[in-house]
Amino acid sequence: MIKNTFISFQEKKEESKGSVEFQVFSFTNKIRRLTSHLELHRKDYLSQRGLRKILGKRQRLLAYLSKKNRGRYKELINQLNIRELKTR
Repeated sequence: MIKNTFISFQEKKEESKGSVEFQVFSFTNKIRRLTSHLELHRKDYLSQRGLRKILGKRQRLLAYLSKKNRGRYKELINQLNIRELKTR
């Protein structure tokens, strides 16, 4: 399921691999892969650290996209099934 989404998203965004959407999408795939790895290997602290770093990067990119273009942000959140962050 995720792989099919990745292929369709990659075909659509082939020319813009540096776009915020593509970066968030690739970070989300890495996060899902690391999460499943950590369910099996609970004491893999290096992978936990890597996961936290990727989560921070994705959070900063999503905050940037939210400030710059709220419509693209909402579309990306819905497409990737990421819950929206609560803003004050």
